[in-house]
Amino acid sequence: MATTAPSVPDADTLVVGGGPAGLSAALCLARYNRRVLVFDTGHGRSTHHQVNRNYLGFPGGIPTVELRELGRAQLAAYPQARIVHHAVVRAEGDAGRGFTVRAQTGSWTGRTLVIATGVLDHFPHFHGWESYVGRSLFWCIACDGYENRGKRVLMAGHTDATAAEALQMHSLTDDIQLLTNSRSDEISPLYRRRLDAAGIPVLHDRIHSVEGEDGMLRTVVTRGGHHLKADALFSIQGATPEIALAGTLGLALAPSGHIAVDPEQKTSAEGVYAAGDVSSLHSHQVSAAVHEGSQAASAANYFLYPAELKSA
Repeated sequence: MATTAPSVPDADTLVVGGGPAGLSAALCLARYNRRVLVFDTGHGRSTHHQVNRNYLGFPGGIPTVELRELGRAQLAAYPQARIVHHAVVRAEGDAGRGFTVRAQTGSWTGRTLVIATGVLDHFPHFHGWESYVGRSLFWCIACDGYENRGKRVLMAGHTDATAAEALQMHSLTDDIQLLTNSRSDEISPLYRRRLDAAGIPVLHDRIHSVEGEDGMLRTVVTRGGHHLKADALFSIQGATPEIALAGTLGLALAPSGHIAVDPEQKTSAEGVYAAGDVSSLHSHQVSAAVHEGSQAASAANYFLYPAELKSA
């Protein structure tokens, strides 16, 4: 009786996410001569107007969009790696059978899976807000605080986390205001006292519109009619990890809601790895994402070796 030969998977590794973490993972895997498919929707933090100035080797900084383009060009030199523009909506399988990712227009199979889907930032939404992101609307003082030293800074957020970052920003400028931009004000009495002591006023109101041009702020207008002069708006309103695939695979999550990983970026499922902002509560930096992508790639590559090539 004839038997059907097992089908060959489309890739050794499926990488979901085309930002710094995903591209780094794909590049490292390609250099191990692994067949890699990268799924990139063209969205995420690295598609904004941000200029990254704390990644070693780029004096003066580099726009994250350009860094992403350079990464894609670097990966293009490896014929065993390919980028496809599909939004993956589901993943299934296990290390024994292999993994399948599904989009609206098809499905692809791989022996291992790297999830590098990032986070969804909760930016203030006002008319034209996207043109301000990375120019005068930021989410990270480690990334963009230094360039705003001595300037008029407005911190947006209604929690102690916002208050703490406003206090941290005080080392770079004395002209800081905090706007809750929410129906609720959850800043504790302790942090309220700390803000008062630092001379940082708090306004419980919400953004109605902004005045500015070419992505550069001049004034934030609140629903209550206040006109707040500002050179920069830092959104400290949190971000939601993009964990839909983790849910379809039943992966364990950290208490923060990010995908739980070990130091090698291994998830709770054998053969599945996570890298970048989707697996990190802190250190949401391009440098960290690139490192984590490389770690995930090395772990996936080792997993793919036959037993006789692995140390005991």
